[in-house]
Amino acid sequence: MTTLYAPPLEADAFTRAMSSAPITAPLSPSILIADDDDEVRDVIEYRLQVAGYRTLTADNGQSALSLAIERRPRVIILDVTMPQIDGLTVCDRLHATACTAEIPVLMISSNHADQDRERGLAAGADDYLPKPFTSHEMMRRVNWLLLSAGR
Repeated sequence: MTTLYAPPLEADAFTRAMSSAPITAPLSPSILIADDDDEVRDVIEYRLQVAGYRTLTADNGQSALSLAIERRPRVIILDVTMPQIDGLTVCDRLHATACTAEIPVLMISSNHADQDRERGLAAGADDYLPKPFTSHEMMRRVNWLLLSAGR
């Protein structure tokens, strides 16, 4: 009986490389966007996805807090004014919880007064961006937060 194909006893490097599992790209960082305004949330999500980030979204403070604890995103973009739990309280709770305490938070708000910015930073936000803002400025700050957190 003649054998048509006999695998080599010891595969060469090329054969091992061609028969190994495919190499997968590392996952891009995930970013949680929490804003009760659908349009604002959708625009931010679109811009982040175009830049290659994975996104999670929440339309209220309770969902944002739950998602942050469950999924542990690399950065959280958090609106101050939201239903159920406001962004300041969410930020405070995130930093009081061990598993989310180190996640950088970019607080966004339509409040422009210096005291509003101070309240956001006092609640634990790493940065504060007043609305309206450009997508370029938002991306600059998100990238800076990722870089400064070493992620």
